[in-house]
Amino acid sequence: MNTLISLYNRLASSLDTSAAVLLPTLARLVFAAVLLSYFWASGMTKLGPGIMGFLIPSDGAYIQIFPLTTEAIGYDFDQFTIFHWAVVVAGTWAEFLLPLLIVLGLLTRLSALGMIGFIALQSLVDITGHGAGPDVIGAWFDKASGSLILDQRAFWVLTLLILVLRGGGPLSLDAILRGRFASRS
Repeated sequence: MNTLISLYNRLASSLDTSAAVLLPTLARLVFAAVLLSYFWASGMTKLGPGIMGFLIPSDGAYIQIFPLTTEAIGYDFDQFTIFHWAVVVAGTWAEFLLPLLIVLGLLTRLSALGMIGFIALQSLVDITGHGAGPDVIGAWFDKASGSLILDQRAFWVLTLLILVLRGGGPLSLDAILRGRFASRS
């Protein structure tokens, strides 16, 4: 029995070592495959027309991010303040930059933490601003696993938490930069 336990412990130790290398890389790959185009497509809907569209958000951007305020002002977009503009522009840029940084593995921990905050705000706006119902919000520990907010976004956050805790992994720009700075000191 001791031999079997010892074998199990060696195998578990080997898996722990492999996971340290494999998990961050797989988490970034899954993020790229599942969420990169989702967030970039969403960001594209917020860009205004022309070359300055990244600084002049579309009306739809305000509707998506401030739905109740948009309704309260009767869709008169001139009533939005500099605060609203800054939030919409920052949110739009975040939808492009944070996923890109994660996929590249650059500032991975910080970018993944930023995405977790983004997803939390996105979920809050979906629930309070867009009136997501119980079927969209879902519930944990039920037999259904397909609700948009509590089920799907929990997996998104878990993937991002792996990156916050483990970094970008060995196949990342973080690792390359870490190697360069380590060799200089």
